[in-house]
Amino acid sequence: METTKVLTKEEIQAALEERHSPEKQKKLSEGRVTIAGLGGLGSNVAYALARIGVGHLHLIDFDVVDITNLNRQQYFTEHIGMYKTDALKSLLQKINPYIDIQTDCIKVTEENLISLFENAGIICEAFDNPEAKAMLVNGILEHFPEKKLVSASGMAGYGSSNTIRTRRLMKNFYLCGDQVTEPTYGNGLMAPRVAICAAHEANMITRLLLGEEEI
Repeated sequence: METTKVLTKEEIQAALEERHSPEKQKKLSEGRVTIAGLGGLGSNVAYALARIGVGHLHLIDFDVVDITNLNRQQYFTEHIGMYKTDALKSLLQKINPYIDIQTDCIKVTEENLISLFENAGIICEAFDNPEAKAMLVNGILEHFPEKKLVSASGMAGYGSSNTIRTRRLMKNFYLCGDQVTEPTYGNGLMAPRVAICAAHEANMITRLLLGEEEI
């Protein structure tokens, strides 16, 4: 009977350093990222950051996994009914069990925004709901203008991948997507294009952790 090899923290760190260099991996390992929303954007962002060895992740979402999430989100049938915070944490720990993962199973509101994000490093906005997106972005820009914020808008359907871009809108505010395409009948949120936008967010976060910024 085969047994699963348990990797040590040192083995995983050495593999990451081999790929990224010790200098860059040190910055990634020390990185702190808060992801608000664990759906098609947030779950894919979290996967990417876990795989490159970002050391500290704060996952925020109040929702449970639903069958309709499986078309684009990083969950499986056995997770249906589970809180997304619990399901995603369990999956990320299969990639790297030594990541420091904090979860808050709570809906972000104007009332709790300050307490949830006051200790955040880089903030990733990954909500599906436009009103929730606007509330979070406006709240962070108002209360924490010094924090790096990476957001997304416009990724529905199956249009050209090349229209999804990363733009720096303000000193510390980055927006990924085509800024136009909203979900409509027959042109909803689909795995490939949502994942492309999530990769833009994850890559921008990576660049910021490594000291680079979009011009």
